[in-house]
Amino acid sequence: MDPNDGSTKSARDIIDASAAESLGTACTRVEERIQAALGEQEKGASIEFESCLDVPKGGVLCALPALLSNGLLNDIEHHLGKLTGYYQTFHILLLLAFMGLCRIKNAEQLREHAPGEFGKLLGLDRVPEVRCLRTKVKGLSDPESVESWAADLSRQWMENEPEAAGTLYIDGHVRVYHGHLTKLPKRHVSREKLCLRGITDYWVNDGTGRPFFVVEKTVDPGLLKTLEEDIVPRLLKDIPNQPSAQALQQNKQACRFILVFDREGYSPAFFRKMWDKHRVACMTYHKFPTENWPLDNFSSQEITLPSGEKVIMKLAERGSLVGTKKQAMWMREVRKLTDSGHQTSIITTAYELELTAVSGRMFSRWCQENFFRYMKHHYGLDMLQEYGIEPLSDTQKVVNPDRRQQEGQRNSIQSKLNYRLSRFAAMELHPVIKKDETEDVKYKKWERKRAELLEEIEHYENELKTIKEKLSQTPKHITWQELRDEDKFEQLLPGKKRLIDTVNMIAYRAETAMAALLTSPTIDFPMARQLLQTLFVTEADILPDEVKKQLRIRVHSTSRPASNKAIEKLFEQLNQTELNYPGTDLRLIYELTSSAKN
Repeated sequence: MDPNDGSTKSARDIIDASAAESLGTACTRVEERIQAALGEQEKGASIEFESCLDVPKGGVLCALPALLSNGLLNDIEHHLGKLTGYYQTFHILLLLAFMGLCRIKNAEQLREHAPGEFGKLLGLDRVPEVRCLRTKVKGLSDPESVESWAADLSRQWMENEPEAAGTLYIDGHVRVYHGHLTKLPKRHVSREKLCLRGITDYWVNDGTGRPFFVVEKTVDPGLLKTLEEDIVPRLLKDIPNQPSAQALQQNKQACRFILVFDREGYSPAFFRKMWDKHRVACMTYHKFPTENWPLDNFSSQEITLPSGEKVIMKLAERGSLVGTKKQAMWMREVRKLTDSGHQTSIITTAYELELTAVSGRMFSRWCQENFFRYMKHHYGLDMLQEYGIEPLSDTQKVVNPDRRQQEGQRNSIQSKLNYRLSRFAAMELHPVIKKDETEDVKYKKWERKRAELLEEIEHYENELKTIKEKLSQTPKHITWQELRDEDKFEQLLPGKKRLIDTVNMIAYRAETAMAALLTSPTIDFPMARQLLQTLFVTEADILPDEVKKQLRIRVHSTSRPASNKAIEKLFEQLNQTELNYPGTDLRLIYELTSSAKN
């Protein structure tokens, strides 16, 4: 095919600008748009590709096979419903996924890109205008529908890779809220080292950082409560290939799956409950390890991390009785010896795991931290996608503000009392003894200060007793309905945020799958991601061939021959999928301009 057969960007700009005089910039399909406006087009706009050269961000079309294999368009009309008008449900989801991969983090940023050029990636004349896009996204953002779609995707991901679902990583991420529509409860934000208003999202990921689902908590009950009430019941239903009750009865050390979390989840009572009730194993760092173990207990072991990386660690293992009284439980304790001599202790009830596997899985928690950092920077994880609030359920349990105030008073009084007790003890240890007339003044001054301290100590002890009596009669939690009007707060509208997060999860998983195809002895995973980021925003020629039923995506070459070779190998694997562009019978063919055969 002659490369000059396609339209140039300059020619398309002139056509798009002239269309602004009628329906709007780049609205060149006048008849279709009028029919859609009159309700005469049930299926929406048809996907029709034209031969175009140098389409900005055309390289993002290379992600289409990975997006579809991760379920971007799976049962979308069943879960999300059907949109009416020119733009249909799959148009909007494809656009949102392409925006995520091109690092366009919200609809407002879409204004900075030519609508007609972006529309060429969808086989349309242009993408929706920002207000239209917001309206369409809102139409797909019913919270229950989005949650149903996300849950179905999560089950599919687990079924496709049951081994990855056998060990799950759970951690909370606080989305700080700087708005003024409501005063959300404060919570500690570790990355800021401050207590700020926001929402806590509990993410469930696999050992390489890929997300399965997220649980949003406007009122944060804590990691353990969320695990017990929201996450574990869902995993018991969704995780495939769990051992049967008979298999668990025959093998007393077998478990259904393993949960890995940080020290916030340290609770021997919780470990025992998960094991006795569900046969679910837990793993975290030991919060209160005993004295150091002898150095001769440690030996060098080769550890294979879930990412495939191999490292050498000095490890030792013992059985340990963790907890006190009735909550105590025998667990495996594994320690890692660092070069500085520090011993990092891990406790787990995963009794069947090998020693190296325990360490490899626990020390892979950094993958989830990297996931949060990457999603925040590249996909706008913390961005507010929708303005608006709605009331919480009247029966929602919240922290009693009166009790919180009383606890603050108790802590303040206790601190003042402790300070005076320490001063009084110091005075008693070093009293002034009256030996002669010259010491009489010092003795009287010491005696007066001692009496004042005793009086203050008695005063604060009485105050402390009173506030503790109030605390014992004040419930820790009350319902939202019982809050005073000035203490009430609302939750942010969840619909659009949940939809965008789900699409971004698909985009992240697609990008991760493509990065795995790019890795080699000379290209590590971070470098593969950087190469993909460049590929997605690279210009490409879109060349449909109706006779051969092909849609050629000819991506412009990079500046480095090594990168071109890696991308060519990636394209070879993508072409083997023999995928048709959604809504057409055109098979996608990927190639670089340097290797294209005209």
